[in-house]
Amino acid sequence: MTNAIDLVPVQPRTPDLWETLLGRRSVRAFSTQSIPRELIERAIEAAGWAPSPHGSQPWRFVVVESKERRYALADAMAATWRNQLTMDRQDLAELERRLARSMERLQRAPILVLVCLYMEDTQDYPDPDRQAAEQTMAVQSLGAATQNLLLSLHQQGLDAGWMCAPLFCPDVVRDVLGLGVDHQPHALIPVGRAAADPKRRPRRPISTIISDWQ
Repeated sequence: MTNAIDLVPVQPRTPDLWETLLGRRSVRAFSTQSIPRELIERAIEAAGWAPSPHGSQPWRFVVVESKERRYALADAMAATWRNQLTMDRQDLAELERRLARSMERLQRAPILVLVCLYMEDTQDYPDPDRQAAEQTMAVQSLGAATQNLLLSLHQQGLDAGWMCAPLFCPDVVRDVLGLGVDHQPHALIPVGRAAADPKRRPRRPISTIISDWQ
């Protein structure tokens, strides 16, 4: 039987681009209400319209919805996080607090979108310098696609965050989700409805981020 709380419709936000840009926020606490599949598909479609080198679209998205798979991913990644935080010589209580908070984000968000770099369709060069540039361009375009994804989610009335944790344990992520080595995990985007408003960091004034105008 479907819980009544899962039937609450998602209300789109403003169609104004500027308000969408300024309104997007990084949410860390989610409710467990389910999300319509078509909203996720639309956001991923928006991601696919980002610019990319030679039109190669070097990205793949893996949607993780089942509770069992979300919990398995959180558990598997937790071991790596604990080892890395231990190397940072953090206080044990603080370490466990941070770890529990990160795991809860993956467990409670009803949808996780794994953003992967996919280089199979990109250009191959005989020299290492151009090949390195191709890789950099692909990563840049992956960031643009992820921003499209986040903005589309926000405009549709959903909330999300950007977690870079897969960068530190790509093999673990691939193993849990059954992905090939051609999928390079770069970001994990929990998606849902905010359970609490996040604290937003202030942005630098434009006068400080324009270094020069020639």
